[in-house]
Amino acid sequence: TILFLCCPWSRCCGGGDFRPRTVWLGHPEKREQRYPRNVINNQKYNFFTFLPGVLFNQFKYFFNLYFLLLACSQFVNELRLGALYTYWVPLGFVLIITIMREAVEEMRCFLRDKEVNSQIYSKLSTRGTVKVKSSGIQVGDLIIVEKTFVPDFCHKGSCFLRTDQLDGETDWKLRLPVACTQRLPTAADLLQIRSFVYAEEPNIDIHNFIGTFTREDGDPPVSESLSIENTLWASTVIASGTVVGVVIYTGKELRSVMNTSNPRHKIGLFDLEVNCLTKILFGALVVVSLVMVALQHFAGRWYLQIFRFLLLFSNIVPISLRVNLDMGKMVYSWMIKKDSKIPGTGVRASTIPEQLGRISYLLTDKTGMISCLRFLILKNVALHIYSLWRKPSQSASRAPGATKVRKTISSRVHEAVKAIALVHNVTPAYESNGVTDQAEAEQHYEDTCRVYQASSPDEVSLVQWTESVGLTLVGRDQSSMQLRTPSGQILTFTILQIFPFTYESKRMGIIVRDESTGEITFYLKGADVVMAGIVQYNDWLEEECGNMAREGLRVLVVAKKSLTEEQYQDFEARYVQAKLSVHDRSLKVATVIESLEMEMELLCLTGVEDQLQADVRPTLEILRNAGIKVWMLTGDKLETATCTAKNAHLVTRNQDIHVFRPVTTRSEAHLELNAFRRKHDCALVISGDSLEVCLKFYEYEFMELACQCPAVVCCRCAPTQKAQIVRLLQERTGKLTCAVGDGGNDVSMIQEADCGVGVEGKEGKQASLAADFSITQFKHLGRLLMVHGRNSYKRSAALSQFVIHRSLCISTMQAVFSSVFYFASVPLYQGFLIIGYSTIYTMFPVFSLVLDKDVKSEVAMLYPELYKDLLKGRPLSFKTFLLWVLISIYQGSIIMYGALLLFESEFVHIVAISFTSLILTELLMVALTVQTWHWLMIVAELLSLACYIASLVFLHEFIDLYFITTLSFVWKVTAITLVSCLPLYILKYLRRRFSPPSYSKLTS
Repeated sequence: TILFLCCPWSRCCGGGDFRPRTVWLGHPEKREQRYPRNVINNQKYNFFTFLPGVLFNQFKYFFNLYFLLLACSQFVNELRLGALYTYWVPLGFVLIITIMREAVEEMRCFLRDKEVNSQIYSKLSTRGTVKVKSSGIQVGDLIIVEKTFVPDFCHKGSCFLRTDQLDGETDWKLRLPVACTQRLPTAADLLQIRSFVYAEEPNIDIHNFIGTFTREDGDPPVSESLSIENTLWASTVIASGTVVGVVIYTGKELRSVMNTSNPRHKIGLFDLEVNCLTKILFGALVVVSLVMVALQHFAGRWYLQIFRFLLLFSNIVPISLRVNLDMGKMVYSWMIKKDSKIPGTGVRASTIPEQLGRISYLLTDKTGMISCLRFLILKNVALHIYSLWRKPSQSASRAPGATKVRKTISSRVHEAVKAIALVHNVTPAYESNGVTDQAEAEQHYEDTCRVYQASSPDEVSLVQWTESVGLTLVGRDQSSMQLRTPSGQILTFTILQIFPFTYESKRMGIIVRDESTGEITFYLKGADVVMAGIVQYNDWLEEECGNMAREGLRVLVVAKKSLTEEQYQDFEARYVQAKLSVHDRSLKVATVIESLEMEMELLCLTGVEDQLQADVRPTLEILRNAGIKVWMLTGDKLETATCTAKNAHLVTRNQDIHVFRPVTTRSEAHLELNAFRRKHDCALVISGDSLEVCLKFYEYEFMELACQCPAVVCCRCAPTQKAQIVRLLQERTGKLTCAVGDGGNDVSMIQEADCGVGVEGKEGKQASLAADFSITQFKHLGRLLMVHGRNSYKRSAALSQFVIHRSLCISTMQAVFSSVFYFASVPLYQGFLIIGYSTIYTMFPVFSLVLDKDVKSEVAMLYPELYKDLLKGRPLSFKTFLLWVLISIYQGSIIMYGALLLFESEFVHIVAISFTSLILTELLMVALTVQTWHWLMIVAELLSLACYIASLVFLHEFIDLYFITTLSFVWKVTAITLVSCLPLYILKYLRRRFSPPSYSKLTS
């Protein structure tokens, strides 16, 4: 067989405009233009650009550039305030940590890309079948694609494939070969014929393809038109057969790549807020420096004094803030990975864990997130044969004048089961099981070797049900179908016509001839809304359909109609004539088919339910109670999406659902939006086409209304449309979004969202590799947000404010010291003291705040309403920032003025008293801030205190060792420390007593 495919991988090199192309089979050297290489490359740097690139990305931000300029200024003698290492060591430490982190991420990315680019494929060449790496595939190559999941099985050249990684639909789709190639004896003969494919230019439309296949060495030359039915796109999976395809598109010209937006470098909202606070601190630094120079009356070389004061008070903007937060993020990522309650969870973007604690909108795909369509279970196939128990008089009254023999109950059941076994598009396939080979299994219809392929999992479920009650589908090709009865008899039916399911008709039909009796029967099944007007009058259909729909089942109505030979021949003639018309073909064909769809005999109802993943409903309820609005964006049909939303309780039982009618024009969209505006507290269901029209003409109005809905379901969404919705939500609401997906069609949405979560599973790893976080089950999302999101955000908020407090304290002391000594630009602490203060002496206790938590994880899961407080951004706000600034000024002033008042003779005593009080104050403030003690926190406090005491021996240059051993030193330090900390402890107690936070009521 030969089909036309796009080659399997993506992100590429090469450029140029997209143009149509002529591709010669097996001769890539005949190409008329240059095509992109078929390689994936997700790395940000290469070997040569790594170090310059990392340094540029660090110093392009004002925060880091500022510290670089400070360090460089120490090479100027007039500006030097101390040893060079006091500025270069902290900066170098920050850069080394950053470079190491980037190197690790780049190496992981390189290894992932190498694994993908090194996948081996079989290529047909003049030397036979050769192996070629994915990166070596070119346009024009003949690639042999093997079946992936189920066995080697192919009926007359056709094959099934699954496109869920491309469009999100998990059904199997039939693909057909080029007819003239089927007459070739072997696949190798494709290289001997002179043939080429003319294909359209690359585009993002995954549902259409236009091209022609031409064989020149025939007499006369043969040309065939090519459509979507002759293609295999990249990121699709073949279910049956061995396919030989010619490569048409590679690299960036793939449909899957063109439907994927470029990944953006995500910067967390928390980081932006911290960046804003550092700008305020820098402003404060400039103001303080100018005030100091102004108080000197701008005497002498005042401009140099400004720079010296900028250097002197540089601690106001803490250089350790960035590295502390980055290391904290690494700890949070490690905690997420090691959480035993969400096994398999991965963190691929360790820079944004705080985002998880502030999500307002969750956008999820249906497949694998809310429902397990690949593991669909037939929850209940209800055969409501109510007519079996009707009285004869009732049935007679429905068909006056009828002379039919009354049917028995068993014959009615038999008819219903036979109808379900015939009206579908399922094909049985046979595989070798180690005992029986494939050919023998197909010949003898071995039950143990049989698997089913179909365009819908629902179809397979229904056929499996008929097998369970004794009527088994054992064989099918394009013209016939074989069923086996419980007694082993094979019933053969000739397929005369098939009318496939369409979104517009909402039904499918089949006309078959029973070979044993010659009877011709038209079977039809479809949605109850359309079938109600097709079947004969009854008094139970509407009621039972409603009952089954309320149970979350997808309901189908099955009916039949017997045809005579003359009736069928008349229909066939009209049907063929309608299909040959050039104008209004679809309308004429539909009219002919509808002529059969009248007064059909109602046989039964079927109901199929998706098997939800474990704890999906409780998870959605947790998210809803946490104040997170859930939107479902799916490529599935409207009915399927609505049913799943109800089944998963995305839409609660007491909520109305507004189904947005299909609109194509501005006026239609205006009318429908007005109708929607009159609804209150109802969920919205809208199709992708209608959504596109609304966004084109009434973007603001639509988004305003949609954001007010408790839940939104968008069906038939293209991948780029999903990303567009995420982008609009971000722009219109300013809130954080989280996108959850498991397929390649979700990558754009995941990369566009503030926080992308990919689900690893049967649908592949494409989404999880592109995501910031990956989980194995949808239910893990609740703990990821409620527990880890909460802890990451609150811990980072406390850590950042404490680092700022630590820096402001020592800067306040410097300001007091300079003010007292005639505004001199002389440093209070020099050399190792200034480095040791923010590293050895206080780093571990301050950083241990990343282990703190305000509530236990069980409480956070039990009361998701606590999450709503995080959405207000209170843990880190201008109010809390101002509070910590005031605390820092108070404590810095108390310590410095206290030391100045209590020292007796030597300046070195001021340094000893103030520095020791400062260290003790910081350690006590960490203890004051901690809400839940961890043993590592206690170790950090004691270790830091021990390090300071031990280092006093080596600090004789700055501290008088004899003085610190006196009782005078001890009581002065104790008094200053108590005055700086005790009032804050009292205020904290009073606040907890009279105005406790909401979570404290739960923890108590």
